[in-house]
Amino acid sequence: MRDLHRPAQHVHVVGAGTMGGDIAAWCALRGLTVTLQDQNAERLAPAFARAAGLFAERLKDPLRARDALDRIIPDVAGDGVGRADVIIEAIFENLEAKQQLFKHLETKARPDALLATNTSSIPLEKIGAALADPSRLVGLHFFNPVPRMMLVEIVSGADTLASLVPQAAAFTRQIDKLPLPVKSAPGFLVNRILAPYLMEAMRCVDEGIAPETVDEAALAFGMPVGPIELADTVGLDICLAVGKMLDPDANSPKRLTELIAAGNLGRKTKRGFYDWSSGKAAKGPAGSVPDGLTDRLIRPLLDEAQAAMAEHIVADADLVDAGAIFGTGFAPFTGGPLHYLASRGEFVPPSGQR
Repeated sequence: MRDLHRPAQHVHVVGAGTMGGDIAAWCALRGLTVTLQDQNAERLAPAFARAAGLFAERLKDPLRARDALDRIIPDVAGDGVGRADVIIEAIFENLEAKQQLFKHLETKARPDALLATNTSSIPLEKIGAALADPSRLVGLHFFNPVPRMMLVEIVSGADTLASLVPQAAAFTRQIDKLPLPVKSAPGFLVNRILAPYLMEAMRCVDEGIAPETVDEAALAFGMPVGPIELADTVGLDICLAVGKMLDPDANSPKRLTELIAAGNLGRKTKRGFYDWSSGKAAKGPAGSVPDGLTDRLIRPLLDEAQAAMAEHIVADADLVDAGAIFGTGFAPFTGGPLHYLASRGEFVPPSGQR
């Protein structure tokens, strides 16, 4: 195992899509050398363009921005794997593809390198089953958009070596993110509590309530962004996949399936529930919010937060609340969903907590 007191210097990211490319850019912004791997140079190009935009925005100085961009090295062949301190897989959500990739990475990586997956939905035990040593695998689950979302879930599976969790957390803090240790379970913590909230919002749209009205109901509660706009931002295909993973028997919202079938996946395709052609959601007037709509939207999130706590997905109630605030944007002034429920007499923290 790598020395916790020795910061990582080289990160290798496999997958140059939105998540992988932005993880690579963020690591380079924080001063690390990054090798970014994908199948060909054409797949790498959009990631480098986004990175250049991020560096120009954050660093202001063209010379510093150029230096940051120079820290990202295109690596179609994957030569960086053997030199990296941290290896992050960020390819598409397909179990077989991830298993085959990790079988290869395991043979090339240094014995002390951190092997991490950015999966948002596949249990680590299934991915790790392909490894000769499944105990090496840990989850580093970043959130979209990476530059704005500070939380990273540190996911440990049944086989994960316990000492890897503080190692992964140390790396997360090194790149100025907030680590949240969670158990490997469907949806981990954040997607588990977020998906039912988003699905309920979309069912409201199916019933004829305007997306703008649904979003306004959540904003009135104190959410920084409405659930429909958030779903568009996350990606409607991702929302559907996570929803199916959490509740395979549930009927998916009708409008959601129609939009996906038409190739309208939200912000990344310029159209979802909203038109994103300008880079922002084009919204009409919200109108008046029906009585009870806010409570209807928030209730599924509150219920899942309690269930996650009862199942020990995280260590304590404070971490559930922190994950909800930093991962879902749950109204910060409430203190988080469990603190909010406790203030209403609907939740009693386990003995010894709070």
